[in-house]
Amino acid sequence: MSAIIASSHETDAEKREKTIIRTSIIGIGANIFLSLFKAIVGLLSNSIAIILDSVNNLSDAGSSLITIIGMKLAKKQPDRKHPWGHGRAEYLSSMIIAVIILYAGITSFVESVKKIISPETPEYSAAAIVIVSVAVVVKIVLGRFVKKTGQRVNSDALVNSGTDAMMDSVISASTLAAAIIYILWHISLEAWLGAVISIIIVKSGIEMLTATISHLLGQRVSVDTARKVRECITSFPEVRGVYDLIFHDYGPERVNCSGHIEVSDNLTAREIDQLQRKISYELFKKHNIILTALSVYTYSEDDEHEASIRNRIYELAMSVEYVLEAHGFYLDKEEMIIQFDIIVSFDAPDRAAVQEQVIRKIKAEYPQYELLCNLDTDFSLSEQDD
Repeated sequence: MSAIIASSHETDAEKREKTIIRTSIIGIGANIFLSLFKAIVGLLSNSIAIILDSVNNLSDAGSSLITIIGMKLAKKQPDRKHPWGHGRAEYLSSMIIAVIILYAGITSFVESVKKIISPETPEYSAAAIVIVSVAVVVKIVLGRFVKKTGQRVNSDALVNSGTDAMMDSVISASTLAAAIIYILWHISLEAWLGAVISIIIVKSGIEMLTATISHLLGQRVSVDTARKVRECITSFPEVRGVYDLIFHDYGPERVNCSGHIEVSDNLTAREIDQLQRKISYELFKKHNIILTALSVYTYSEDDEHEASIRNRIYELAMSVEYVLEAHGFYLDKEEMIIQFDIIVSFDAPDRAAVQEQVIRKIKAEYPQYELLCNLDTDFSLSEQDD
């Protein structure tokens, strides 16, 4: 089974790599082409906006190159120092692209301010108008293609590049509008437009950088991903519930997961082993997520007294404000111990105080038992907590 999974994963990874590299090469070619023509037109027409647009295209080509380098680094096999591989190199490449965009925006803003202080008169030609018009169309098509491809293969670097290209089309359209305004009414908006464009670039760079840093810091998985994983695991009839899902992101398409499942105490160790193997296989096959560990909670199907206590414990816990879930019930009749977990919303002013309130409420009804109430965290961002 593991050999089949490994083979499938390698094929998917190779397809993804080829798609990212091919898309990046198309981006490099298109941006270099646009940059050269815009640079020539900008210098001939003495247009700071067109020159800045040319430089921006050149930085876009560099971003695509960085995407390819990041993809190659991420492909490196796991080693002793990095047993989970080098997949996060893709996030680093996305961060570098965001920094380049941010730097380009700050630099262009400084140049625009200089032109506002010491303005120069632009000289537009028909050729300049045509070239900028073509650039608008090319950038729209390129941006949509790159961003859509990035979303399809789950590449932040491509999504960033595509978003930047779409923004460039707006910038080029603004430059075109400024040129037309100057030709018709002889009003020069070059420097001011350059400043506005620069602010847009800086804003985009900050947003991209923030998103990438969030990935590196370990942000929660999406609600949709958590829901799909829960549905996949609970699709097995032996599983009554799934809890404590923890996801570890080691790069795009490199997500590991662990959790607890609740099953009947009538299952044998061999049956539980088989169940875990089936869940692991299905989770990888359907969602490309590696199940690293799956612990077990059991419930009694035959002991009605224990079931009534469990249901009442859950009812009391859920009646306390901010408690989202109660699970993992365990009753030790000999030692007179009741153990269970609760998930408390992050919206609670004091999560520990909520835990104490739950314990007091249950203790009042079951004073003969020692209570072990674990304050749990829903790392998977369930729909309850969304």
